[in-house]
Amino acid sequence: MKWCRQALLLSSSTLYGYPMLEFAKHEICSALTKHGIKEFIFVPYARKNYNWYTSQIKAIIEPWGFHMTGLHTYPDPVKAINASKAIFVGGGNSFLLLKTLYELNLVATIKKRVLQDGMLYIGSSAGTNVATIGIHTTNDMPIVYPPSLNGIGIVKFNINPHYIDPVESVQQQGDIRDINIRGYLKMEHSRRVVGLREGANLEVDGEKILITGINGAVLFGK
Repeated sequence: MKWCRQALLLSSSTLYGYPMLEFAKHEICSALTKHGIKEFIFVPYARKNYNWYTSQIKAIIEPWGFHMTGLHTYPDPVKAINASKAIFVGGGNSFLLLKTLYELNLVATIKKRVLQDGMLYIGSSAGTNVATIGIHTTNDMPIVYPPSLNGIGIVKFNINPHYIDPVESVQQQGDIRDINIRGYLKMEHSRRVVGLREGANLEVDGEKILITGINGAVLFGK
């Protein structure tokens, strides 16, 4: 089956020295414009205060020429996703986000809309984590328990957002990240992991995946 998937997966929404999302403005605007999209839905479920979170992102996005509404404002989230040409899934806690998506029957809905219908998926941090095969390599604390760690499956590998390279003179930072990822890769159910540095993005266009943005990425294989 030829994939029609379209996605932009950001390591984060913030990068030191840049206002929120400014480092990815070109990529976000290009992805939306490419598909003739002027309005889309924001998914704020990775945080608890949906109205506040949506208003923060809305204040950034709308001056760029796009209209955005929060998914939490729709009485039927599944119907809203089915009618939308694009969604932006924000960052926060990956466990909370995935649990909520499962509770609202949105995991399968989003997967179908992206992989079969070509709906544009933009994700940041936790929103990037849940877009993958699973959230096994998230940096987040398990503050809630989703029914499964399996993600939406837009890409068939794991991502570690906010990836930090090991620093020889500094302990308990990047070196631990590498150790944890390699520990995961020893598990039978593991997949390859992309360590996405701050400021880096993955642009998914059908069967093509490009690393864009700032600082690049690291690929961990089994």
